[in-house]
Amino acid sequence: MLLPDIPLQPLERGQLHVMRFAGAITTTFLTAGAAAAGWGLGHALPWLPVWAVPLGVALLGLWSIALAPRRWARWGWAWTGRELHVASGWLTRSHTIVPASRVQHIDVTQGPVERMFGVATLVLHTAGTAGSEVDLPGISRETAEEIRDAIREHLSGDPW
Repeated sequence: MLLPDIPLQPLERGQLHVMRFAGAITTTFLTAGAAAAGWGLGHALPWLPVWAVPLGVALLGLWSIALAPRRWARWGWAWTGRELHVASGWLTRSHTIVPASRVQHIDVTQGPVERMFGVATLVLHTAGTAGSEVDLPGISRETAEEIRDAIREHLSGDPW
């Protein structure tokens, strides 16, 4: 059975900023840790320059931040009124479909960085263990609440 071709919407632009910000924070802490390790290794191994390890970590971190637009562009989502489609990934492409009738619990989360950039994450919990939680990051809080309310209305209707 082939799935219908459902056009996916991109994430909000604010999610790109969230991804870059998270990458910058991670890079900062990893570079500081690598500097401490490089200093220790530089004393233990005199042939290793003290700056080599932190420079390598910093360059990898900057590369990760530079690739944030590509990772952001690989996300897409669609709400059909009966199911939520969430697609992501480049090398390993994932397309998850969550029927509204299978949702047991719905969360709308928004951390301080997400609030700063005007995005939220919709979290759907379904029955089961592996893959029972589906996250849709990078949508506006209003959109997340609209989808949440639509799923709640779908669930509160008469199932028979």
